[in-house]
Amino acid sequence: MRLITYRKEATATARLGAIVKNHVVDLAKLADYVGSTLPDNMLDFIDLGPLAVSSTTAMLDSFKGLWPVGISLPLPNVKILAPIPRPRKNIFGIGLNYIEHVAESSRSLDTAKDLPKEPVIFSKPPTTVIGPDDAIEHNSEITQQLDWEVELAVIIGTRAKGVSEADALKYVFGYSLLIDMSARDCRRAGQWIYSKGQDTYAPFGPCIVTADEIPDPHNLDLNLKVNGVIKQNSNTRYMLFRINTLIADISKGITLEPGDIIATGTPSGVGAGRDPQEWLWPGDILEAYLERIGELRHPVIAV
Repeated sequence: MRLITYRKEATATARLGAIVKNHVVDLAKLADYVGSTLPDNMLDFIDLGPLAVSSTTAMLDSFKGLWPVGISLPLPNVKILAPIPRPRKNIFGIGLNYIEHVAESSRSLDTAKDLPKEPVIFSKPPTTVIGPDDAIEHNSEITQQLDWEVELAVIIGTRAKGVSEADALKYVFGYSLLIDMSARDCRRAGQWIYSKGQDTYAPFGPCIVTADEIPDPHNLDLNLKVNGVIKQNSNTRYMLFRINTLIADISKGITLEPGDIIATGTPSGVGAGRDPQEWLWPGDILEAYLERIGELRHPVIAV
């Protein structure tokens, strides 16, 4: 399934929907129509566990696109929000997880030139999240080095504590696209959270594709453009630490819970690594793409 959080109109309450062809199907309303019950928001749906995915998929398939009145809307008629507009806790970010990005970072950001022996983990607060087409804020009083990083996001579906690498992918609910924005000049004594944790610094979406539809998340093309020019272009096969390794590593000491988000790192081509270095400024347009997931587009504005 391709799951979204959407609004029918600007003042409407956010609701959970599934994209089927070019329509958004309201899952709670459809369940009510068949005499069942489903939540109207993404986090509560994830909490239901894996059986909810299979049973909801079967329910959608049974209608064969012939939706009851009031259950669906044309996709262009809705406002798509971030799939999880307000995560329950910080996003887990993974740094230096593509080999070529390790090299460019060591040249320009004073990070170690050697490949990390274990995942580099940081976090981004829930207030960083914005949805498709929302503006990325550029505060010139804080940063003159606003940078981009396109990433595959993993959404946890089942509580994970001390899981093995062999079993780790069983704990994944689905996958999405996230842009890890970074104010490179806001790193503080090696700490990244202020650099990466400012408001609007986690564009996220446009949907969550459930894990059953992406059997191999380690073979997905991803790219990022600034003002129509490709800056990053790679594939998730080049991750240094794969998703199962990341889940196993984090869950050794931190319990992963349903709805938790792991941003799995970025390939080379970030602004800091270019010669000369390139930064984002008000008026720029950022576009990101992830195969099987979709696209994000965001303007940069002055605040």
